[in-house]
Amino acid sequence: MATPMKYICLFMFLAILSIAGLNQIDGAGECGKNTTPDMEAFKMAPCASAAQDENSSVSSQCCARVKKIGQNPACLCAVMLSKTAKSSGIKPEIAMTIPKRCNIADRPVGYKCGAYTLP
Repeated sequence: MATPMKYICLFMFLAILSIAGLNQIDGAGECGKNTTPDMEAFKMAPCASAAQDENSSVSSQCCARVKKIGQNPACLCAVMLSKTAKSSGIKPEIAMTIPKRCNIADRPVGYKCGAYTLP
């Protein structure tokens, strides 16, 4: 009786691994199939000064990009915490305030983004 149970457990384990692996084959990440958070971070160039200094004004181009990317909070979060953003001198604690500074009404208030929360 123990031997069939081992085979059932092994089969279930392999089935779970297969399903998990199939979900990753398409390469879809936080920002979709055709892009990455680092690629999206390059598009956020108009937000560079606003993401480094909370007293800096936020341009309309920046707000437009944040509004578009913010439709997917997981992508917005990944962009703000990306290697590209960090290497550009972006301060995540300040970058998280941009949607609010842009007065985006439907921003994901309270969304947890790593150690940060979108205000």
